[in-house]
Amino acid sequence: MLNKFLEQPTSRRSFLRGTTTAMLTTGAVMLLAGRDASAAGSKEDSANDVGILNVALALEHQGINAYTLGAKSGLLQKPVLDIALKFQDDHKIHRDLLIGAIVKLGGKAVEEKTLDTYAKALKANQLKSQEDVLKLALSLELGATNAYLGVIPSFKDHAFAQVAARLAADEVVHWAVLNNALGMPLPKAMSFGA
Repeated sequence: MLNKFLEQPTSRRSFLRGTTTAMLTTGAVMLLAGRDASAAGSKEDSANDVGILNVALALEHQGINAYTLGAKSGLLQKPVLDIALKFQDDHKIHRDLLIGAIVKLGGKAVEEKTLDTYAKALKANQLKSQEDVLKLALSLELGATNAYLGVIPSFKDHAFAQVAARLAADEVVHWAVLNNALGMPLPKAMSFGA
């Protein structure tokens, strides 16, 4: 199942939108917001939360590894390489936030796959220029933006909606910088989350 998500970055939003309402509890929301949750819900609720958080974590692993592939490709020139590494650091922060929530819920965080696995899933062998690398990153950032924006309306607990909005904001910043680096036109109003 996770391999399918790795192959299709746009599946993030549809997966999260379809399962988040049923799976995320107030306890997970509090944990993601950086607060201790005294009552994280039933064991069943916690197991569901761990499941969806692990899917999100797997997607953050994908983003981190995509930037690793770009950096190791030798195709990125300074200052683009520095920006890519900064964005990778942001995804590591997201990863650590998710791992912390999973562990606090008593779950086991999904492990990162090998770089080769991500390379195959992302078709890294087809990257021939800096532009190719940036277009791949642009696509992944847009998928992440739309995934986080897509779940905001599903939450009854405003704390998680706020966390999702903050993560989406990071992704939009990444997308905008990459879009600019590619010399592409600015998006039309209301382009994200659609």
